[in-house]
Amino acid sequence: MSFTVAVDGPAAAGKGTISKALATHFGFALLDTGLLYRAVGAQVLLGADPQYAARALVPEDLESETLRTPAVAQAASEIAVIPTVRAALVEFQRAFAKRAEGAVLDGRDIGTVICPDAAVKLFITATAEVRAQRRFAELSAKGMDDTYDSVLEDVRSRDARDMGRADAPLRAADDAVEIDTSTMSIADAVAAAIAVVEAGIASRG
Repeated sequence: MSFTVAVDGPAAAGKGTISKALATHFGFALLDTGLLYRAVGAQVLLGADPQYAARALVPEDLESETLRTPAVAQAASEIAVIPTVRAALVEFQRAFAKRAEGAVLDGRDIGTVICPDAAVKLFITATAEVRAQRRFAELSAKGMDDTYDSVLEDVRSRDARDMGRADAPLRAADDAVEIDTSTMSIADAVAAAIAVVEAGIASRG
């Protein structure tokens, strides 16, 4: 029987780091669903139609280093509000979630829309200011010249767009366990998430 862990939350809250740690710890497959939207966004920046790019997506499209740039992230957030794009990517995600070895899906609507019956649902969050500081440090380390204020503005605008969209808005599922990483170390946040998953596995008998 498959075991699905849904990990949702806003940008830079730590859900990617936690998802990777969970997949490694439990031997589950990992899907960063944000990469699906980034891959489509990257194609759109090159002139492709969003709906066509979503339908034509192949696994190899998720491996490009260009998917981690701010421009692609912005494009991904913008095309993610298009219902037909979201619909085209839903089945890809649901099929992945059924993998026999177990799966961790990292995204924004996994527990609410993609896998509402997931065995474990986590909502990873942090204040906008903390998330902006993390993203700013990450971009600075890569030599990008963004300012903290511009990064904070981008974080807030993405939050507003993700939470305000009509189709699958970002929110915690009613039965999700929320982990606020604002004042937590990475180790403590990962340990908290592992404990929740372990409890979920135990409840399955």
